Parts: sequence; structure tokens; C-alpha cells
Amino acid sequence: MDIWDKKKRSAVMAKIKGKDTKPEWIVRRYLFSRGYRYRKNVKGLPGTPDIVLRKYGIVIFIHGCFWHGHEVDGTMPRTNTEFWRKKIEANRKRDERNKEALKKSGWRVMTVWECQLKPAVRQQTLLEIEYHINHTYLERFKPKTVVPYDLGGDEGQAPGRVAEDGAKYGKE
Repeated sequence: MDIWDKKKRSAVMAKIKGKDTKPEWIVRRYLFSRGYRYRKNVKGLPGTPDIVLRKYGIVIFIHGCFWHGHEVDGTMPRTNTEFWRKKIEANRKRDERNKEALKKSGWRVMTVWECQLKPAVRQQTLLEIEYHINHTYLERFKPKTVVPYDLGGDEGQAPGRVAEDGAKYGKE
């Protein structure tokens, strides 16, 4: 049974923000302090990602465990259970569609859960986010390795020489 009447419960639920939440603020503040520049809540992308790092080709979603149905610690309310189950399942399906659309557009998608930003594990999570950003950047701009032509050299040897054996350099 709910501790508030229907009108009060509606007012409380209306106060829940969809953007600029504390978990988003924590991640954005960390990234900015480490020199990363980003845009927030970009409406032109599927799902309106919370953080967009265009230079790195990464979008970050910061999900609340309840609203997005985190399997680890998302809980189901005891009242009106069927309504909440349908709503959260629809949210999860929408999230998956948005992530797939972003991946098809060439973005790397990262999801950070609210529970991963609790004080006990926050620093580890932030370091993992930064590692993933840097790793993705290096992979994206890694120089292509050139495979030398096989000129009949021995295994492990250089495939050929630029100068002849008899060429002499310098003053004679």
C-alpha cells in the first residue's frame, strides 16, 4: 500500500528529472576535469544520449537502475506491479533499439548504471570510462600496418635490401 494519496504520489513522481541528474553530473564533471569535451543530451541522435564525445565517436547513456530495469539491482514496486513491469520492459526495448541505431551509425555506445556511481565503486567506474574512451580513440586512429611484399627472403629476415652489397658510402 502506498504511503501517499494519488495526488501526492503524482506530484512526487513529476519531480523526477530526466536530465541533469546527479549520476550524469558526476560523470560529466569527471570527464571535464580530465580534459574531455562533450555535448549533453543531443536530440539529433537516437535516444538523446546523455553525453556525446564526438571526437572519440562515443555516446554515453547514464541509466537509473529502476527506470531502465537493471537486472542486478532494479527492483519492482509491490503495488501496480503489472503496469510497472510493462513500462520498464518497454523502456528496455526502446533502449536496445536506440543503441542498435547508434551502432549502425558508427557510434560506440557506453552504458553507465546508477549503481556503478555509488561512492564505494565510483572511482573504479570513472577510470573504466576513461580507459574505454582512450582505447576506442586509439583503435579508431591506429595507423594501418603495412605488410611488406614477399621478395623471397628467409623467415625472420628482412625481405630485401635497398642497396647492393658492393655499394660504398662516404669518402674513399
